[in-house]
Amino acid sequence: MNQDENHAGEADRHGHSHADAGDHDHPHDHEGSALPEMDLRVRALESLLVEKGYIDPAALDVFIETYEHAVGPRNGARVVAKAWSDPSYRQWLLADATAAIASLGYTGRQGEHMVALENTPTVHNMVVCTLCSCYPWTVLGLPPVWYKSAPYRSRAVIDPRGVLKEFGFELPAEVEFRVWDSTAEVRYLVLPVRPAGTDALSEDELAGLVTRDSMIGTGLPLAYTSQPGAT
Repeated sequence: MNQDENHAGEADRHGHSHADAGDHDHPHDHEGSALPEMDLRVRALESLLVEKGYIDPAALDVFIETYEHAVGPRNGARVVAKAWSDPSYRQWLLADATAAIASLGYTGRQGEHMVALENTPTVHNMVVCTLCSCYPWTVLGLPPVWYKSAPYRSRAVIDPRGVLKEFGFELPAEVEFRVWDSTAEVRYLVLPVRPAGTDALSEDELAGLVTRDSMIGTGLPLAYTSQPGAT
């Protein structure tokens, strides 16, 4: 019998304390505003700094875009690529992700514990933060807007298959789903299934196939297509 496994109970075991407000968003509704209080404060501060000429909005947008889509995810992609190409590192990553990731120079705030979740042809892992938006910034950069949204945080636990379908892909019915709830102390990195036909690729080339969403479990790595003329 196939059964989707829900690991949201991890939050109860590890505790979901969110004392470090600088590392989390708290998307609670506030009367009279559709935006979370923290978002309102950030926007007000940004407007004030722009008005006084301290920051350039265009430059700020470039910085955020770079951190969200390049710096952070690129770090995680290198972790995944090394695990794909080095069996001993893969074993280390699965046994002690915090130390294995730190060995590549990527370390989070003190006390943050990383756990690597390995996807297989029969098991698919997916990460959510049901109470907040805990996210492994060191390896994935800034959390995407949808990760922080209430619909994702609730539906990822209740209907993970439906959520993945909205992200553009479906997995066979026999694949077991495991949904993991991040906490202030524990963050997760999904180790996706390595794309077929990539045995001859270097770590750098493999890293180019790793997507941010594949490391959250809401997407897949890019399929490898050999270049014209390649043997």
